[in-house]
Amino acid sequence: MEVVGTLKVKFDTQKVSERFTKREFVVTTEANTPYPQHVSFQITQDKCSTLDQFNEGDELRIQFNLRGREWNGPQGIKYFNTLEAWRVDKFQGNNSNQTQNQSSNQQSSSSIPTANNPVFASNIVDNDDLPF
Repeated sequence: MEVVGTLKVKFDTQKVSERFTKREFVVTTEANTPYPQHVSFQITQDKCSTLDQFNEGDELRIQFNLRGREWNGPQGIKYFNTLEAWRVDKFQGNNSNQTQNQSSNQQSSSSIPTANNPVFASNIVDNDDLPF
């Protein structure tokens, strides 16, 4: 999965255990709408230092995996989600060759993140198999 947004905040690296470190950061998407979205991501292990090169306010392209887990605690079963970033790049906007190629192949598709397109907006064509 991929998302484009503005880096709002990046936190310090946390050492969770002897073998595991993580770093969280927040990206703002849909900033030009009445309801901007502040989405929290985490990056782990040796990739934690990747965020050092970016400043708050930078436009970023994040490639990530959606992770989910089940926890059986004293209050019962709970479910947790994590957006696990595996690649973070500075977003080049329309100057990027990749973005130009995508937009020429799939014009006006909301699945391509751009500064003017809401990142998490759904496309009716993509959701025609939903029962509701």
